[in-house]
Amino acid sequence: MMKFKPIFAALLLSQLSIASGIFVAPTYANDHEHNEQQQEEVEKGPNRGHMLRNGDFAIELAIFENGVPPEFRIFATQKGKVIPANDVKLNVKLTRLGDVIDDITFKAEGAYARGDMVIYEPHSFNVTLTATYQGKQHQWSYDNYEGRVKINNDVAKEMDITIEKVGPQTLHQIVNVYGKLEPAPNATRDISARFPGEVQRLFVVLGDKVEKGQKLMTIVSNDSLQPYTLVAPMSGIVTQQNVNIGEQSGESSLLQLTDTSKLIATLNVYPQEQNMVKPQQSVAIKAVQTGVTFKTSIKDSLYSLTPEQAKVFRAEIDNSNSQFSAGQFISAKIDTTSFNVPLAVKKVALQSFRDFTVVYTKVNEQYEVRMLELGRESGPWVEVINGIKAGADYAVGNSYLIKADIDKSGASHDH
Repeated sequence: MMKFKPIFAALLLSQLSIASGIFVAPTYANDHEHNEQQQEEVEKGPNRGHMLRNGDFAIELAIFENGVPPEFRIFATQKGKVIPANDVKLNVKLTRLGDVIDDITFKAEGAYARGDMVIYEPHSFNVTLTATYQGKQHQWSYDNYEGRVKINNDVAKEMDITIEKVGPQTLHQIVNVYGKLEPAPNATRDISARFPGEVQRLFVVLGDKVEKGQKLMTIVSNDSLQPYTLVAPMSGIVTQQNVNIGEQSGESSLLQLTDTSKLIATLNVYPQEQNMVKPQQSVAIKAVQTGVTFKTSIKDSLYSLTPEQAKVFRAEIDNSNSQFSAGQFISAKIDTTSFNVPLAVKKVALQSFRDFTVVYTKVNEQYEVRMLELGRESGPWVEVINGIKAGADYAVGNSYLIKADIDKSGASHDH
């Protein structure tokens, strides 16, 4: 199915409505466009703040963050003359996405009044400022949005924007290594004649699978001229055949049997990660060429290092269904540590916004940036230290399309 970016999808919906004789307003809206138009009309004060006027009375509301966390500072004037901050009663309410309200009171500090709380990111909210001076109340309200966009749910579905909830996760610290598969210790047995003689009959040949007790060959003794039969001392595969019918057995190995039901994964772990790997840790083995996987655990390690200074850790592989072969190259993920975190998000959801790493939270049909402080990573997950609350909906699949629309509109940041 063809996919459209939200703004194009909205235009398409409008065109279809007009074609059908019914006009329907586009269901996609970008709050930045409205905010940009509004900000073009905003008067800035001497402290680069937002000027609010009511006749001769004026308030400048500025965000100050030089050497301190962002905070509001208010400067009041009457007919252009500074009013002592103690003479004005002030209150600011910030209504954020999801109807979260920050109620800020102010304390006089010289020529200005200072807000009593940090203006945390994003600086995206509806501002309501109330000032009382000489018994008269003045009130202003305006929007100050950034990193926010509205996308109709139908359009978001068309865009394959998927939503998940922020919550706890079990993360795993993984060490990625390489190695190969080898026969298990004592997996190979050489079959020799009890008495020298001529091989009269062969019941198996190279590559055959045999069971313990199965007939392997008949030999006629040179001394007694009596035939006797050799049987398999174990189950396995005939991996060497050194004799044929009519040949003398001699005292050397006639056949070699190898038990392939169990293999050993030898994993090369280099110095910077050797202290992290220990016996009993879980490990996921993957055959490089075939992609076949198997989960097992670290059994032990070899005493000597390789010429490349790698320590060889070993893990047993159940190969009873013959899905692996000795000599096969493998990759492995060793799970060295598991830990629970109260909050985590998927790494695919992460985007950049100004100097921040963000996800886009969703409230109804509004999407807005949430600046994240991140911790440890594990597979598809990354721990969240701060910046978003548990249970919040956030965009995962195709979140980059939200970023593109916000970037296109120009993200404002009012200071």
